[in-house]
Amino acid sequence: MLSGGGGLRHFLNLRNARGVVSNTGNVRGDGTGENSGDASDVCQAAPVRRENFPVASRLLPRRYRRHLIAAYGFARCVDDIGDEAEPRDRLGLLDAIDADLTRIYDGGEPRLPVTQALAPTIDACAIPAAPFHRLVEANRREQTVSRYDTYTDLLASCELSANPIGHIVLHIFGMAVPDRLDLSDRICSALQIIEHCQDVGEDHARGRIYVPQEDMRHFDCVEADLAARSTSPCVRRLIAFESQRAARLLDSGAPLAGTLGGFARLAVSGYIAGGRATAAALERGRYDVLSTRIRAHRARLLTTWLRVLARGR
Repeated sequence: MLSGGGGLRHFLNLRNARGVVSNTGNVRGDGTGENSGDASDVCQAAPVRRENFPVASRLLPRRYRRHLIAAYGFARCVDDIGDEAEPRDRLGLLDAIDADLTRIYDGGEPRLPVTQALAPTIDACAIPAAPFHRLVEANRREQTVSRYDTYTDLLASCELSANPIGHIVLHIFGMAVPDRLDLSDRICSALQIIEHCQDVGEDHARGRIYVPQEDMRHFDCVEADLAARSTSPCVRRLIAFESQRAARLLDSGAPLAGTLGGFARLAVSGYIAGGRATAAALERGRYDVLSTRIRAHRARLLTTWLRVLARGR
């Protein structure tokens, strides 16, 4: 049981204030209780602050968009619990979410609004439990792991924090087969790493460094360099290396788009284009990630999206 003021109900009410989760009802920190609100209104379009996943694209028909929004709302809520809930409450909150997921797959009724909103999507799209549990586990690990010594370690973290998103998306479109899932993993890991390149200063302020320690040593960077207001030459070289390696990983997964048709191809092409446009923006900005927020230009994103659509990669 969680402490009074910081329980799941309190946290989800904070999410309601930001338009992510609403109608929490009477929910205790152990995931029990009743919900008095309308669960259909729980998952709203979560604010796309950092992610390169355009999952709620208005170009997609409602039959796909509603499932993508429900899945994204779940992922966003879990991620925000891991980042923004009271530190003493985070593991308990994540346990409550995980328990409600298990309840769904055991044939029971979910008790939390965010999982109530997700349940119809799980049922309609036959999404397995593993991707959702892995997203929760990723945030559990982040409570104790804040540094990654090697690139292999970083990719292992992406297996939990990023790659499940791609699996969920492919299940929503009915396209989840092993070869596609492998390509999707490359795309999602690359997108995550590109995002880390954008957010290196913000992440450091939260006590986390996703850039592999071995790479920091190679480029003669120390943690204090990531706390500076200006981006030093060594940090620029470091971020250039990470971003370019991630762009190559993204390219290796991009043929996934060519195996898809219709709206699935449209969506996945958008993910690929978002990563490429952001990597290009980092290069144009000379990897100055500490003194400014580098973003992809919309025009560049659109032209890249159309190119991926046409080429299928």
